[in-house]
Order: sequence, then structure tokens, then C-alpha cells
Amino acid sequence: MPPTPAPAPAPAPAPAPAPAYLGYILKGFPRISETFIANEILILEELGFYLRLFSMRQPRENFSHPMVKRIRARVDYLPEELLTGLHRLLPANIFLAVKRPGPFLATLRTAAEGLGAEPLATLKHFLQAGYLCKRFLLPEGVAHLHGHFAHSPTSVTMFAAQLAGLRFSFTAHAKDIYTADPGKLRRKIARAAFVVTCTRHNLDHLRALAADCPTPLHCLYHGINLEQFQPAEKPSPPHHPAQLLTVARLTAKKGLPTVYRALALLRERGLFFQHSLIGDGEERSQILALIDQLGLSSQCRWLGTLDHSQVLAHFADSDLFLLGCEIADNGDRDGIPNVLVESLAMGVPAISTAVSAIPEILENESTGLTVPPADPEALAAAISRLLSDDALRRRLIAGGREHVRKNFDNRRWGKELAALFRAVQPALTTPPS
Repeated sequence: MPPTPAPAPAPAPAPAPAPAYLGYILKGFPRISETFIANEILILEELGFYLRLFSMRQPRENFSHPMVKRIRARVDYLPEELLTGLHRLLPANIFLAVKRPGPFLATLRTAAEGLGAEPLATLKHFLQAGYLCKRFLLPEGVAHLHGHFAHSPTSVTMFAAQLAGLRFSFTAHAKDIYTADPGKLRRKIARAAFVVTCTRHNLDHLRALAADCPTPLHCLYHGINLEQFQPAEKPSPPHHPAQLLTVARLTAKKGLPTVYRALALLRERGLFFQHSLIGDGEERSQILALIDQLGLSSQCRWLGTLDHSQVLAHFADSDLFLLGCEIADNGDRDGIPNVLVESLAMGVPAISTAVSAIPEILENESTGLTVPPADPEALAAAISRLLSDDALRRRLIAGGREHVRKNFDNRRWGKELAALFRAVQPALTTPPS
């Protein structure tokens, strides 16, 4: 009897598909002031995206928010400076000029269109894009590029996408919109697959700028992680002395001199308060000098930059949140400061100004109070009113929390952004292996 043949070996399993990466190009990462970007990256990873992060700068702070440690994406840093990075930038670009002369020359022409008043900056962004393309994009499966901020990160993103034969998109925020060269910004919009911005006010501005450009423009609020913000179950009356809080970069558009002049008026009128300022920036020395000049040193303290858990602890102990936002001399302005969203989520009523998109978060008399910019008297009156009118205080706390719950849940907006990415690049739906 012939022997029974051995069973045929089972076919080898098909190899898992290689991931299609979404590449994010950032000005700096991580940055304490940009928790919204870290949250966005986390949400996209939870939704099944593979990301690669490319930062144009090393971190400025020596610590980061805990959420950054949860991000799985690898971060690579581009050469920051033109001269000190030339030995890394030039070889990559020479390689592309030789091996991909068509895309290289076409991208060089694109860069030449936008030389404007800052030719060295444009040259650096072009060379950084070449380095990024040669070192990371061509060999590593990046399928789509997205720039955060419409100025230099999107310049690098646009050039790198053209060099690598990819589509790109970008998110525009505030300063990068209102201080940008309109012609450059219009060209970036025209070349992009889509553009996202974080306020309806910005969206209207970009639509007017883009005119009849067919590129889709979308308003997606940053939002916050609602699970991180646990306000007190019942609003409590203000402390004595009242605990006032400001969290802001110390820069002109935040209107901090108006805040302190309003506080000086309230001190003269007999209001007892303690004010805490969290943040840092280029106007630190001027702000601290103003506090001293106004005789507020015993009532006001500057705490510097704190991590997110420390900021939340200060929110929990505060009665009122203040910002004096205004349009700076160079046109810079806020969109919707995330700290206003966080304040309302924590049940801390907020006062700011009716500048830019701030009324989209602080609906006057409904979710917060707004006053004219650069008006210490109006701000002082609003502070006094909100600390003394219990019915108003309770109404604004309830209205603010509900407004944030309905309109500023970052998971909702993250899903909408994910849908935009997948619509322009279906390969980004590759499931995790």
C-alpha cells in the first residue's frame, strides 16, 4: 500500500500592508502653548491614522504636557538655521536636482514666485523642504502632508509636497492669517487640497481673500478634551478676596496692560482681589514693570509657564477669568484663545473683548461678557458686575458650560478632520497591523 502523501503546507499569510503615513509639519514640537495640536494628533492616532511629525524647531521649553507622552508618532527635526544647517541641507537638495530634475525645477519656480520681502526665509524653507523630501518623504511612505500654521510651516509643506509628488493641506490660525502677505497666502490656498481654519471669523476672511479659488475651506474649531475638565458640581460664590486668573502669552495682542489698568481702578474702588498671571513671552519685562508702576505688586503675581495640570488647578481655584485681547499694531490678533474654552468648561465665567472670533465663544450676556478693547473702565465695570451679581454669574456659568459641550468637543472636530484627510487620500485608511 503506497504511503499517504504529506499534506501540502499552508500558504504563507499575506504580509500586512505598509502603513500610509500622514505627515504633519509644525513650527515647533512640542510647545506648551499648543495643546490643541497635541490633542489633534492623539485623536487622529486613536482613529487609526499613522502620523509622522516634522518640526522646524527644537522644543523651547524643558518640559511638556503629559499628553505629549501618549503620542506614538515619531518626531524628526529639520535643520533650523540656514548657515549652520547648510552642510545637511545642500546635499539633499543636490541629490533631488540630479535625480528628480523636473519636480525640483518646478518647485524652485514656485519658491521664486513668493520671494517677496524675505528671500532668505523663502530659500531656507525651500532647502528644508528638499531635506525633508530626500531624508523622509521619498523612502518612508508618507501619503499626504499637512502644515499647521499658514506661514513658514505651510511654505515648507507646499514645497515638500511638490518635490515629492504629494497633495497637501494646511490649518490657518490667527497671526499666520492676518500678518501674512495676501498674495502668498492666496497662492498657498490655490495649491492646497483643502484648508482648515479654527473660527468662522477666519473662514470669512479666507473666503474673501481666496475669491473664486475652488479650494475647499473649512471651519473646524480646535475644541478641548471635555473629559479633562471637571468643574465643581454647583457654582460657589466668589472668594474673599476674589481670585482672578489670566493665562496668556505675554504679547501685545493679549491686551494685558488693559487688564492691569482695570485692576488698578478696582483696587482704588475698594475691591479686594488676588490676580494670577500664567504664561511668558516677549513683553514679560514691560508687563511686570507695569504691575509695579500701578502699585499692584501685593495683589498680582506672575507664575510663569506651567504645565496643563497646574493650569487646571488654578482654574479650579478661580472666580473669574480675564483677557484683554486686541489687534496689535502689526495686525496680529487672536482667533479663539483655547484658555477661554477651558475656562467655560471649568465653570469659571470669563470676560474678554469683542475682537476677532472671541464672540464665537463669549456670547455677550449668554456665555460670557465682552467689552471694547483697550477700555480699562469698561473691563473694570464688567469685573465688578460679575463678582457682585449672583444671578448673572450662575447664568453665564451654565450657558458657558453648555456652549462648550455642544460646540467645542475636540473629538467631534477631530473626526471631521479625519474625514477630510481620507477624502483626499484614501490610503490613509490603512488599518493598524
